[in-house]
Amino acid sequence: MEHLVAEYGLMLLFLLIFLESAGVPMPGETALIAASLLAARGQLRIGPVIVVASTAAIAGDSAGYWIGRWGGRRLLRRWPLLASYAARFLPRAERLFARHGGKTVFLARFITGLRVAGAWIAGAMRMDWWRFLCWNAAGGLVWAAGTGFLAYYLGRAATDILGRRGLIVGAVGIAAMLGGFHLLLRRRPWRSSMPEWSSHPSDSQADEAARAR
Repeated sequence: MEHLVAEYGLMLLFLLIFLESAGVPMPGETALIAASLLAARGQLRIGPVIVVASTAAIAGDSAGYWIGRWGGRRLLRRWPLLASYAARFLPRAERLFARHGGKTVFLARFITGLRVAGAWIAGAMRMDWWRFLCWNAAGGLVWAAGTGFLAYYLGRAATDILGRRGLIVGAVGIAAMLGGFHLLLRRRPWRSSMPEWSSHPSDSQADEAARAR
């Protein structure tokens, strides 16, 4: 992902986040992290990365909302399998959005599955547009800034550490991997020699009663 973002830049970042927010499973958050790491190395600027990511998130969620509002229910009821699922799902979703619609839209931005379907569900539930837009904008801005800056500063810190102490860090990492592998080999014979206890306590109790007789 990182080399794709490096090659195609902010245009690819916008496209992936927009499609993911509109309801298409795409690695939007991964693209944001990759772009932020590239910014930490000086290949991109973090400011435009945050602006593009937040704009794509808000625009994509808005598109997903209207797709869900105009055709979401018809799509759910078009096929029997989806219709049976919608009959159980829609009443609970309507109650959830009626009580916590704004907070649900905001938090959906930070949860992988809901980030794809949250706006679409909000539209299908016919949540008020202006209320959705406010919470959508807040979630998009906080998500883009929080994820982007976190990856950016962690990337800079990692670059500094590896640049100054690359050999030491590499040696420690190799030693840790070898130590873990050694412990795994030592534990395996011990675990395989353990007796297999019955998973049904009642069976062992029955055997003891039979021997007592």
